[in-house]
Amino acid sequence: MKEIMKDALKVEDKILEDRHHLHQNPEVGFNLRATSAYVKDRLAKMGIESKEYGGPIPEDLRQKFLFAGFPDMNYSTGLAATIGQGSPCILLRADMDALPMAETADLPFAAKNGFGHMCGHDSHTAMLLGAARILKAREGELRGTVKLMFQTGEECGCGSKFMVDAGILEDPKVDAAIAIHVMADQEAGTIHFSRGIASAAMDTFMVKIQGKGTHSSQPQNGIDPLTIANQIYTAANLMIGRETDPKETVAFGIGKFGGGNAVNVIPDTSEVMMAARTFNREVRAHVIKRLPEIIDHSVKMWRGTYDMMTFSTPSTYNDSDLCDEMLPFIREICQEVEEVDCMAGTEDFGYVSEKVPGMFMTLGAGKPGAYPMHNPNMVLDESVFKLGAAIHANCAFEWLRMHQK
Repeated sequence: MKEIMKDALKVEDKILEDRHHLHQNPEVGFNLRATSAYVKDRLAKMGIESKEYGGPIPEDLRQKFLFAGFPDMNYSTGLAATIGQGSPCILLRADMDALPMAETADLPFAAKNGFGHMCGHDSHTAMLLGAARILKAREGELRGTVKLMFQTGEECGCGSKFMVDAGILEDPKVDAAIAIHVMADQEAGTIHFSRGIASAAMDTFMVKIQGKGTHSSQPQNGIDPLTIANQIYTAANLMIGRETDPKETVAFGIGKFGGGNAVNVIPDTSEVMMAARTFNREVRAHVIKRLPEIIDHSVKMWRGTYDMMTFSTPSTYNDSDLCDEMLPFIREICQEVEEVDCMAGTEDFGYVSEKVPGMFMTLGAGKPGAYPMHNPNMVLDESVFKLGAAIHANCAFEWLRMHQK
């Protein structure tokens, strides 16, 4: 429906207004009180009632994030709203959380609270609010229901899971779902997508090692947790290289390592935190079996003890049939659409796409070689946000018409 693009141009100022407000006021994690309140208010002013999907975070997950060094996050403030009525139902997803890093780009609407929307989630939320305006104005023409999903905690790897567990895919039952992610180092105005596996699964292992502290001149009286950490570091990296097929990809990294405070003190404790990103289910199964074995044997070999917490996010899977259905609707808005290899990053839209047919796509908002996502200098080309809103709206409108009952 080509009129959708005209509608998007009419609401572009609102999209930018929303993006600037959200960018200046970033919140991290699950408990996005101010962000969710802002979105709820904006929807209400459109005549759209929203409902919270999230609530208290399960205690085991709360403890895992505390263990990993996050602040205590005991509540998730995800929101959902519907436009239209009846079946079928399509879900449009936007994430709202920021990163615990300050931006250094000199934007007139830069955040000042030490956090930053360096992954573009402010633009995702603004684009979906823009799509809501377009669809609400055409609500009488919809041949079913559009469900809007504003999620928390995507950067934590499970914000969408809380909303799925809270029933967002029911009442009305969701039949298909799409999500758009901007990319600062992808040519502005282009769309990239992958069929099948669209993002890596990520499995995280957070280990706190208990040794026995002592003076460095008397190592025989202690248990050196740094030696144990070093053994884990070496063995884990060797395992990835020696036990996985070279034709398969495993992106493995140890992002936190160490302990101690003085050169002449063998410390009491150390930490090793690692993550493996995989694309093949068999490879993933082997990695998540072997890493705990390596950790356990390495610690026990040197007489230490340990606590370990694990966390997993599944791959996002793009349903090929849904991609085929959506591509004509996307091309009505954006001609530059390219099928690409799946991305190495992890995207927790996977919790949705493992339940219903989904399509995750990226929208170029910059150019190759530009500062990428998660970089403090990252900037986005704001002229593409209207395209994202229009793609959301057009895909929803036309897919419902195709599947009307």
